[in-house]
Amino acid sequence: MSAPRFYCTPPLHFGTTFELPPKAAHHAHRVLRLRVNDPVQVFDGEGNVLDAKISEINDRCVLLHELQTCMAGVEHPLRITLAQAMCSSEKMDWVVQKATELGAAEIQPVQTQRSVAKLSNERAEKRTAHWRSIAIAACEQCGRNVLPQIYTPLELSSWLAQMRGNAHAKFILQPEGSTALHKQPQPQGSVTLLIGPEGGFSEDETKMAHLTGFTPIRLGKRVLRTETAAMAGIAALQILWGDFN
Repeated sequence: MSAPRFYCTPPLHFGTTFELPPKAAHHAHRVLRLRVNDPVQVFDGEGNVLDAKISEINDRCVLLHELQTCMAGVEHPLRITLAQAMCSSEKMDWVVQKATELGAAEIQPVQTQRSVAKLSNERAEKRTAHWRSIAIAACEQCGRNVLPQIYTPLELSSWLAQMRGNAHAKFILQPEGSTALHKQPQPQGSVTLLIGPEGGFSEDETKMAHLTGFTPIRLGKRVLRTETAAMAGIAALQILWGDFN
């Protein structure tokens, strides 16, 4: 069984002892019921990881000792950006969690004409912070040491304007896509996957994406729900060119 993992905001303190931050300490003591000498691992979301053991644990603090730098890395050179059309809160939470587990490096929520959820600026900031907490928990669970970058939602047109000039591979997933993913040349370094809302992209949005350099691809003959399409797309990328092969 792997040691429990805890996210700690950088920088990590590479000394002889380390004190877990309050939230992580509460989880270790009250939820996991860890004890003295139990092994744990802490990471800062930037790739730095420490293996350690608990030297003291109580209601006030959790202290670690026997700190050792862990060199294990689980990131792949293929940098996947998921551009996900906004959907319901529950589905977006699920998309962020699973995309993190599958290795997405960046997640960009986009607001489309047919998006179910529309967020004001204040709500968008709060929701982005919420998604980041979900990504942290997913990293703790799956063993990732680098947090995915999660951006504040943007209107699709604004985001596409930013993408003009990006030369890396760009795919838009569509049931009527003109080609299969496996027929595309292998991306070099980075790839962006654009996923539409439940009702699909409008004709104007589809044209904008194509003009921005997005290749329309299909995954099989079935029409997938937006959250299913996102996970299937990332998994397919990882199988073809990532760390699933």
